[in-house]
Amino acid sequence: MARTTRKRSTLANRAIAASAALILGGGGLIAVNVYASAGESRQSPNRTQAAGQSVSTIDCPDVGNELKQVPQQERRNIDRELATLDTQITTAYKRFAQLRQRIEQNPQYGQQQILNPLKNERTVILQRIAALIERGKAPKPQGLTSMAPCTLRADDGGNQGGNGQGQDGGQNDGGQDDGGQGGGGGGQAGNGPVQADFVDIKSVKPNAGDPRNRRGVSRGVFKTSCGVNENGKFNPDNVIVAPGVANGAHHMHDYIGNQANDAFASDDDLAAGETTCVNQGDRSSYFWPVLRLQNGQQEDDADADGGGKDQNVGEIQTPSQVTMDFVGNPRSKVTAMPRLLRIITGDAKAFVNGDANANASWSCTGFENRQLKDKYPICPQGSQVVRTFKFQSCWDGQNTDSANHRTHVAFAQANGACPNGFRAIPQLVQRIVYDVPPPVFGGANPSVFAVDSFPEQLHKPITDHGDFINVFDQNLMKKMVSCINSGRTCR
Repeated sequence: MARTTRKRSTLANRAIAASAALILGGGGLIAVNVYASAGESRQSPNRTQAAGQSVSTIDCPDVGNELKQVPQQERRNIDRELATLDTQITTAYKRFAQLRQRIEQNPQYGQQQILNPLKNERTVILQRIAALIERGKAPKPQGLTSMAPCTLRADDGGNQGGNGQGQDGGQNDGGQDDGGQGGGGGGQAGNGPVQADFVDIKSVKPNAGDPRNRRGVSRGVFKTSCGVNENGKFNPDNVIVAPGVANGAHHMHDYIGNQANDAFASDDDLAAGETTCVNQGDRSSYFWPVLRLQNGQQEDDADADGGGKDQNVGEIQTPSQVTMDFVGNPRSKVTAMPRLLRIITGDAKAFVNGDANANASWSCTGFENRQLKDKYPICPQGSQVVRTFKFQSCWDGQNTDSANHRTHVAFAQANGACPNGFRAIPQLVQRIVYDVPPPVFGGANPSVFAVDSFPEQLHKPITDHGDFINVFDQNLMKKMVSCINSGRTCR
């Protein structure tokens, strides 16, 4: 798609989508398992479908997560093959949506029309991936083609996770029929969110806390300010997970900092890119899925990849504030991050994968000692919605990326120490604040806010995630480390 450069919230051509009624409630879930971000483990329980039972998703094994050893020279080729798997599932999803009622009445029909063809397509790609790994002189993965089969998951009320440390446990209830324009389902595009995805923040008990600092460790804070995407730079790419693949994310990203980031950006492009950061020594790229207000109105990307074509609809919201702090480690000094280090926090596939990597959280201003992982907050009058990303703060000391884009970095342990073999680096803590109205469910003018997601993820809050590429210049990185280790607050 053509890259959008307009500002949001001032669009002249927004139009009421008369047929896009926002109806929130129960019903059959429709989804597809589109993978385009990194994950550590697969925790989805096995589900079977009985005749007449609502089906919720096409559930496919996470191939990318299982590729622990990928030859460096073949990594880009393999990432492209993984993106092809995503496209195959997206295509299968569209057919699944058309045939859902027949599939619910006759599960074998779904097997014949959806799952068997998808398995055959996936087998071809998995064989290519195995051949690329072998060509790169790495051990050929065993049993890779066993990951070809997918399943139709029954409507079980949502993801099974939600009990992350310091975050609200609870399940995502409700479902939605994918009618394309609302049908009998939730959300403006018929694929969520639903009322059960929201909770009154005042009903949540305080649950957020950090390990206490020891004397003499890194207590400082380095602050960087890069705006709120006033430039209106977004695209549906992900250069970390799917380099060279347009629409590799299947949802729209906000970008601040480096302005050269898209699917085709090289390291040299990023190094030379302009930056929105006040300190021009910070050319890092900070990006995350946009937040939309699903209120029956259309955005400029209503007919584009990452937008309406991927069931991400509604008005894109510009944050009222973005804060980014790099903080220290409660148990040790920090060391410099390597240039071009890539970090993904959270899991864009958590609705299917489970909550092992669901690290992003939701809250309201004035209530940030109460953090939610798998619910959107309903904030009281005068309070704004807050998304918080606490990135991994331990590095393996060698790699700027890894085969699954996750294992080269790690979170500190419960006591604040890094795992064995990892060293502490400055931790990026990102807050993104939005002045959005509280949700209105049903009625003549329903309206809810929701994060962009892959179609199968149903805009669940547990799928929120953030991405970071370090492009600080060497002198500014040294200043950051010195500032944090000496206990100062710097900019």
